[in-house]
This record gives sequence, C-alpha cells and structure tokens, in this order.
Amino acid sequence: MNVEDRIKWFIEARFGMFIHWGLYSILGRAEWVMYLERIPKDEYAKLADKFKPDKFNADEWVEIAKNAGMKYMVFTSRHHDGFSLFDSAYSDFTSTKTAAGRDFIAEYVEACRRAGMRIGIYYSLLDWRWDAYWKGPKKDPEGWSKFLNYVHGQVEELCTNYGKIDILWYDGAWPYTAEDWKSEELNEKVRKLQPQIITNNRSKIPGDFETPEQHIPWWSPPKRPWEACITMNDSWGYFEADRNWKSPRQIIGILAQCVSLGGNLLLNVGPRADGTFPPEAIEILSEIGRWMRVHGDSIYGAGPCPFTTTVGPITAKGKKAYVHALRWPGKEICVAGVGNSVQSAYILTTGEEVKFEQIGDRVFFKNLPRLAPDPYDTVIVMELDSEPKGVPYTPR
Repeated sequence: MNVEDRIKWFIEARFGMFIHWGLYSILGRAEWVMYLERIPKDEYAKLADKFKPDKFNADEWVEIAKNAGMKYMVFTSRHHDGFSLFDSAYSDFTSTKTAAGRDFIAEYVEACRRAGMRIGIYYSLLDWRWDAYWKGPKKDPEGWSKFLNYVHGQVEELCTNYGKIDILWYDGAWPYTAEDWKSEELNEKVRKLQPQIITNNRSKIPGDFETPEQHIPWWSPPKRPWEACITMNDSWGYFEADRNWKSPRQIIGILAQCVSLGGNLLLNVGPRADGTFPPEAIEILSEIGRWMRVHGDSIYGAGPCPFTTTVGPITAKGKKAYVHALRWPGKEICVAGVGNSVQSAYILTTGEEVKFEQIGDRVFFKNLPRLAPDPYDTVIVMELDSEPKGVPYTPR
C-alpha cells in the first residue's frame, strides 16, 4: 500500500489526542523529572512499587477523546525513563511485572477498537536507564548493540502483540543518527508487521508525516502531511503545579489554524497517577466537543483555502470555504482574494443565511449579528461555484 492510501484517513481526521502517562505521574512534575532532578535510576525504579492506578479506565479515556471530536489517539508505551506500559520480554521494568500487574497498552488498544478510534502508539528510542545510550555506539559498540536489540525488540512486540496499529509515533532519537539506530532496518520490520501503519519523522528518517512541537509552522508549513503536537497547559506529563491551561477558544483556534495550513492537531493530556484526567482537561475537552459537534464540517477532511481575512483562519473542503471568525467584529466581515463566484453564505453555527456583496475578488458579509453566535469560533460557510481559487495580491 502506498503512502497516499495509508495516510488518507489521517489527513481527513485532523484532530487527535496525545497521552503522556507513566511513573513520572506519581511525582507530578512532568515526564522529564528523572533527568531534570537527576534522580538515580534505582531510586526512580522504586516508583513502580507505588504505581497502582486503580482508577485507570481506558474506555473512559477513549470516550472523553471521542466526545471531544478526536478521531485518533497516541499513547506513550514507554517514555525516556524506560518504564514500559506493556508486557515485554526485553525488560522487567514494565507495568505487567511490577505493582500494577497490568498491560495498559493492551487495555488502551482494546478500548480504542471498541469505540472505532484509530490507534497510535508512542515509543521513545532513548532510555535513560541504559549506560549504552549515554556512551553511544562509538564508545561502547557492544553495549550499543545490546541496547539496539532491546529497542528493536520492543518495537517488534508493539507491532506484533496488539493487532492492527495505525500510527507508530517515535521520539527520542537524539543525538544519534539513523545509521546508529538502524532506523531503515527497524522501519522495514515495522512495515512488514504492520503494512498499513504510518510513522512519524522522529527516528531520524522522514517517515510519513512531520511533527512540529508546541508551535504551528505559520510561514513555512511542510509540503507533506504534518501534525502539530501541543499541550493543553505547559506540560506533557502530569504537573500538579501547572495551572496555565489553554482555554477552549485558544485550542479551537489552534486546531482551525492547523487545518488552514494543511495540518493536524495532536492535543496532549497528562493523566494523574491514579489514571484519571485532570478535571480542568475534562472540562476543556467537553467544551471543544460541543463546538466540534456543530462545526466539525469545517475541520474533518478540510484543508487550506487561498482566501484571506482578518478575523481568523479559513479552511476549505470541496466547493465550500469556512471562515473561522475567532475575532467576531459584528456588522461586517471582508474576505479577499476570492477567485470564485460566491453562490450563497450562511452561519454554520446557527444555519442562518448571511447577506453578502461580491466586488471583484472581495466578499463582504453584511448585517451580521452584533454578538458572536458562538463564544469560541463562529464559522461562516461560503458556497462557491467550484473549489476555491485564490487571486494573488497586487497593490492597487
């Protein structure tokens, strides 16, 4: 299967959930706590004795994601701390062989399948617990060979033991090369085991899609599929003191911007140690879901539009353009660079028809409600005579 066929669903989905969860959630200071606080690996390993997430319910996680309008999920099977949330013959430092006694990846995969959710698995190539990782292949070739056997072996387990997987989301290849990781060889194995899988660009080879982190590539969006991974607050893993939550309006705006530039949004949640989502995250996701149920047509399967406006991004699908009025001016909105004949316009939020005047390549929406019909993002649909055609800007 060629990449266009494999990745078609991903481009149409546009919105997914990222989940960072593991032993670090117990400490509540995010996923880099072992490294940043220089916690000795034996001391850190004792956290596994306390990791008994009795409130973990994969079906609830998936339900929250689905209700938020997300079409796929990506879950950390093992982060840089080396603790695997799945059963592995290559490690005893796993959730199945310590206090939890559970294969959380298996539970997650099964829950996704029950709900019709696309399945993504995150895997960190690096592992801070291995001395060979720090020494590298040149200083410790024998140790590196054993380390690679562990890494490749775990990836093969993930691609073998859990049925069909839709996304393999690599991370942590720094500072080594694709040759050091034997990434080509690894991905050949992955493709053989999972012919329909898509992979990202973080194993030091291109993979199938780009992954800008914590930003939207405004000025130079990738020429191929991409996905911005962005946190709901400022942290990936659960950080108890991080109260800097993005508002539903901010996140909806980020999603619309991503789609308008041809990309996806992978929005991160860091569950607490007991397996539950922070209440703030649940509330925000619920509000996003309310918006998505009304405005999803402007996101799913949509992409860039060559028109411009000051009120927000514009997405397009077929013969429709969707103006995301994040900054509702009331009265009038101008959309420029329109090379089509506009047939009609209406507010997606309410279905109300919008009066407009088209003068050359400019379209003026008239007599708009004084207050925004939606508190986060009011979408105006432009029905066109053909797929959107832009008109280049030339000073008059």
